[in-house]
Amino acid sequence: MRNFIDLRSDTVTKPTEEMRLAMYRAEVGDDVYRDDPTVNRLEALGAEMLKKEAALFVTSGTQGNLLALLSHCNRSNEVILEANSHIYLFEVGGIAGLAGLNPRCIEGVKGFIDPQKIEKNIRTENVHFPETKLICIENTHNLAGGTVISLEQQLQVKKIADKHNLKLHLDGARAFNGATSLNCDISEFVKPYDSVQLCLSKGLGAPIGGLLLGSKEFIAKARRYRKMVGGGMRQAGIVAAAGIYALENNINRLKQDHDNALLLAKEVSEIKGLNVNLSDVHSNIVFCDVDKKLILAATLCQKLKDKGVLFNDMGNNKIRLVTHLDVTEQDCVKAAHLIKQVMNEL
Repeated sequence: MRNFIDLRSDTVTKPTEEMRLAMYRAEVGDDVYRDDPTVNRLEALGAEMLKKEAALFVTSGTQGNLLALLSHCNRSNEVILEANSHIYLFEVGGIAGLAGLNPRCIEGVKGFIDPQKIEKNIRTENVHFPETKLICIENTHNLAGGTVISLEQQLQVKKIADKHNLKLHLDGARAFNGATSLNCDISEFVKPYDSVQLCLSKGLGAPIGGLLLGSKEFIAKARRYRKMVGGGMRQAGIVAAAGIYALENNINRLKQDHDNALLLAKEVSEIKGLNVNLSDVHSNIVFCDVDKKLILAATLCQKLKDKGVLFNDMGNNKIRLVTHLDVTEQDCVKAAHLIKQVMNEL
């Protein structure tokens, strides 16, 4: 199999030998009966690190977000979301199709919704309106280019939520990247939120799974919904062990991914026909505008694939490059060189 420099996503990482060994050695039981000691340990570790009362092991970030929606809201309630959020765009409409909720989307700036706009969009009590119940924030924000919403901005949203007695959920698939970017502890990063979804299979490098965190009462409710949607697992300690390894070993190295992303962004920004806003490179994601007069983004993706570099066409003639633990500094330099080679041939 050909060795690609794979910049499509941080979901493409493969377990290291050490992680595989931890999985092999995992003590297991039936998690539906709460008998899997490794799953129990992962949930306790996550809750301790994020300073939340309880945690629930879930199969994916999408499942974690869905369980949060189901647990916080009743059918026909309204949820405030950023217009380009992952929950709204990339989770198959589960917010409506499975949770029966009405999404109220507000355009943000670099992923952040102006708190005044949030307040204006909270439904007043009226027999004609759905009841606003929840605000969801995505941080870091994928489609904004991995941008990080500051602690101060998050607290501004929390203030609005508290004022109107609304719950606040963090789609924190890359929350550890956000905390790394802000140089703060993860518990401080997630403190304003009633619930947090945390992905273990992106930058942290586990092959599967995530955590949903919140109060004991909230997690008990989410556990029932997890069973309802088919997420109850049996000897899940085999994959939970990878999550434990990730939390204990792969957080501090995230800064290297961020450094590599900035290096890649700087190299690519100097290539004719490509434009990168370097001030938006906050974490491990780089968005790049491609001059459509020279080449379509989809064509550029194919040409680079032929040269051994993979990245995604994100629409509007933009490409996305994502660094992760399987991409080295040298890989980033080589990828930029090959992109430049293709662009110079046009």
